[in-house]
Amino acid sequence: MKEKISITAIASLSPIGSTLKETWQAYQNKEHYFSLHENRGAKSWVAPLSNSARELVEELRVSDNKYKKLDDSVLYAMVSSRLAIKDSGWQKDTEFGINLGSSRGATKLFEEYHKAYLKTGLASTLSSPTTTLGNISSWVSHDLGCTGPEISHSITCSTGLHSVLNGVAWLTSGMANKFLVGASEAPLTEFTIAQMKALKIYAKEPDSNSASVIDISTVTERSRSYPCQALNLEKKYNTMILGEAAAVACLETGEVKNALATIDGVGYATEILKHNTSISTNALCFQKSMKMALGELHPSEVDVIVMHAPGTIKGDLSEYNAIKKVFGNTLPSLTSNKWKLGHTFATSGMLNLELAVLMLQNNKFIAVPFLEQAMVKTPIQRVLVNAVGFGGNAVSILVSKN
Repeated sequence: MKEKISITAIASLSPIGSTLKETWQAYQNKEHYFSLHENRGAKSWVAPLSNSARELVEELRVSDNKYKKLDDSVLYAMVSSRLAIKDSGWQKDTEFGINLGSSRGATKLFEEYHKAYLKTGLASTLSSPTTTLGNISSWVSHDLGCTGPEISHSITCSTGLHSVLNGVAWLTSGMANKFLVGASEAPLTEFTIAQMKALKIYAKEPDSNSASVIDISTVTERSRSYPCQALNLEKKYNTMILGEAAAVACLETGEVKNALATIDGVGYATEILKHNTSISTNALCFQKSMKMALGELHPSEVDVIVMHAPGTIKGDLSEYNAIKKVFGNTLPSLTSNKWKLGHTFATSGMLNLELAVLMLQNNKFIAVPFLEQAMVKTPIQRVLVNAVGFGGNAVSILVSKN
């Protein structure tokens, strides 16, 4: 990178909170934030927004007649963007760009409109403008009165970190000096969960007849109470669980005095895959993205890696294998948050980035409760953040203390 990029604010709505303080407090316990949702006689594990986050969304929804017709994914992004801008120090006349993405977009609203169409043969007037992929960034731009460039994109589960990549590219090019980046996802819908179950990667509900699938003898006592086994590298079954969330960050060119952390390196890669959802055994895309993010920095200088680790057998192991290839025998401390708050698709990488910033700010490592590893290096000075999506499109972001 030509120069460092400062993260001057980061905000999220997630299953574990709506403020950095609440989120950090939630990371201090070893509890998960999953609940069982029943639909069509079947139960599924899900991770809905926290009560405090939900209250903020409902306040926004009723504040303007136009907002009542918007999808949850749009409202989540609008609330988290307001929170980030408030903390950033940016003024009302500050010019900045926006790059917000989503893997699924207005899933809930689209499903509702489609059901109505199948029943009546007619489409609602608002069915198109409220379900386009650009809907999230355009409404955030409208809400904030943004006058800079406005971008939206969808690159599956690495969408959030791809928005960071794009923001960094704009800033380092000199075409902008401030950018709001992030992602929003509201995927807890009947069809979306059914899609994940069809892939056979979703966690089994506790009352299912799944004895032939789950070999409980392979689950250690420490991990037995966690329905998502992200980073249990010895699991014999898939345990991905969906969560909903939005997370955004304010980026500025150079090293800014009030920055929470700085971005020192970015990396990206896509590998040619044999199957739509597969990833190679040693995750070549992750090897390339991590090496690019490290640049000239020696791998031993990285203290922590926040892994993508979706909770699937192949997904967790392939990323771990890639880390071993890049870092050798002396691995950084490894962590993930999906065992606690689930896989939030596009937003997952941004929540990983938020966790990295919080660990840097508080100089404290947040461990996975059922993963044994060597003692953590202190102080925590550099954290590598990973994300990847269907199609093998990996992103790695290296962040450090300001």
